Amino acid sequence: MSSSMETAQQDAARLPRLPQRKLDNIPGDYGTPLLGDTIPFLKDYHKLVTRRAEKYGLVSKGSVLFQRGVTLLGPEANEFVLKDPEHVFSSRAAWNPFLEKLFTDGLMLRDFADHKFHRRIMQQAFKKPALASYLDRMNAHISSQIHPWQTGETLSFFDHIKALLLDVGAQIFFGLDMGPESDKVNKSFIDSADASLAVLRLPIPGTLWHRGMTGRRYLEKFVTDLIPQKRASETPDFFSELCKAAEEEGGLSDQDVMNHMIFLLFAAHDTTTSTLCSIIYLLAQHPHWQDQLAEEMASLDKDSLDYDDLAKLEKTSWVFRETLRMRPPLTAFPRRTVKEVTFQGYTLPRNTLVNLSPLFTHYMEEYWSNPHTFDPERFSDERAEHKKHFYQWIPFGGGHHKCLGLNFAELQTKTFLFHFLQRYKVSLKPGYEMPVQQVPLIMPKDGLPVVLEKR
Repeated sequence: MSSSMETAQQDAARLPRLPQRKLDNIPGDYGTPLLGDTIPFLKDYHKLVTRRAEKYGLVSKGSVLFQRGVTLLGPEANEFVLKDPEHVFSSRAAWNPFLEKLFTDGLMLRDFADHKFHRRIMQQAFKKPALASYLDRMNAHISSQIHPWQTGETLSFFDHIKALLLDVGAQIFFGLDMGPESDKVNKSFIDSADASLAVLRLPIPGTLWHRGMTGRRYLEKFVTDLIPQKRASETPDFFSELCKAAEEEGGLSDQDVMNHMIFLLFAAHDTTTSTLCSIIYLLAQHPHWQDQLAEEMASLDKDSLDYDDLAKLEKTSWVFRETLRMRPPLTAFPRRTVKEVTFQGYTLPRNTLVNLSPLFTHYMEEYWSNPHTFDPERFSDERAEHKKHFYQWIPFGGGHHKCLGLNFAELQTKTFLFHFLQRYKVSLKPGYEMPVQQVPLIMPKDGLPVVLEKR
């Protein structure tokens, strides 16, 4: 570990105890007393960030969830913060106030050399041989699970896809068939994620925070109880491999293994749930794209996908990318400075909360033509709108913390769509518009009611 990285890491660990310095040189305002812009942030984050950009520009100060900070917008800002060659921006110090007790020491909550060490171990789960083995198991599981989905009646797509992806994740990463315990695990993840936005963080029964902490304790016991079995197991799942790596690498405790597995399963199934809800909603609004994708998949003339088939699904890739442009699961990336830094003439003091917005960047007219229009062909080789700036399309982040699971997310999404769109057509009731929760993850507020019919 380099001395500069050690210093940055130590600084990040100390940050929560440092006083917040004034940001007098930054344009903006802190909203209403105490709450700041928390209510508009929770109600419609996209509207809030767009309104503030129009008023103050691409660099502004504000206050959300009782934290004052600076929002930096646009590809240049994304590159400056996410590349972070000087190790100025701490992910841990930014996320900890929201996630420390709910998703303790997940990869996103680690920094610098510590993050690099754990990332190297975790990335074994997402290399090509591992992904190919996941696909083999995923095909049959998804095909059999969606076969009995009801047609001709309203179906809650969110509930169905979340349960399916939890089962797939448990099978692939944990080597488990969830069975009756799946409902409890699923609810625990939902409660933990929702509690990240709890304003009242006291263990009072019935509150959001109490439900989240109850869910976290259940997940801890669920995973920890499996570790002895997985350490002795020869099964090809990642949980077993991580237990072995913990022994071989050293420096990885049972608690580390437990924390990583909880965060991995959460990240793998919650973000893809968000993505697939958005894709199905947009495809239901644009049925000609459903037909184009179904034709592309049928042209492979096979019942299951092979790993090499994924690259052949070109139009499916366009739809996947366009959906992530319009509705990135994680709409904002926070960081906190570990030392003073300057961006475009503005000084950001040490211990400044810095927010990036993929959602805002993905709608900037300087980079995207008609950004509010669903237009997958903008990602075709002929148009390649996403290549104007390397950091203009960032649903998976970038730099040191770029999402490890980006290839897994695309694999899982394409595999589901391959089996789903060749079996079903999906539609919405006339006049329906999906109400969307934008933070902490983009999700439908009403379960996304859809109607399926056999193709």
